[in-house]
Amino acid sequence: MIDTLNTWDHALFLAINGHHAPWADTLLGTVSIMAVWFPLYVVLLWMLYKRHGRNGLLCSLPVIALMIYCSDTGSVLLFKNTVQRLRPCHEPGLEGMVHLINAYCGGSYGFVSSHASNHFAIAAFMMRIVPQRPKGLWPMVLLGWATLIAYSRVYAGVHFPGDVLVGALYGFTIGSIFFAIFQRVVLPRLVR
Repeated sequence: MIDTLNTWDHALFLAINGHHAPWADTLLGTVSIMAVWFPLYVVLLWMLYKRHGRNGLLCSLPVIALMIYCSDTGSVLLFKNTVQRLRPCHEPGLEGMVHLINAYCGGSYGFVSSHASNHFAIAAFMMRIVPQRPKGLWPMVLLGWATLIAYSRVYAGVHFPGDVLVGALYGFTIGSIFFAIFQRVVLPRLVR
């Protein structure tokens, strides 16, 4: 079963990573850079402020920081250091077949993608916080944004599709748990 999943994962990785172009290298390489995300974070925090006010924003910041810490640290301690699955760019069986953007490979292990877990955690949390007008727009935008970042990691040659899929599920779960904490602990105190 595991061997079959690995075979499919490798084949899908080669299909995604093998179809590259200079414009896509630039676009998807840029998507993975922290500075590109900053404006979206500012917009999301502004929307949180507009919906829940100054106290809501200030009370949510520690929750968001702890959520990202758990998502990021958990992706390393619970998965990467435990499973120790090599990144595609370190996989001996794929030597010479992996297209890297800017010759960047990253650490030895790639399961699960911290980029995917962190961004899906943020998406899961924020899609429930920001205003829902027009209906369904922000959840689609946030999940699309997280999916694009996850896809960029496969395209860049640093993760298998399974790495980003499990990372996305882990991150979405963490984001949902922290939203429940925010909803049960923080929001009732704002109403008082």
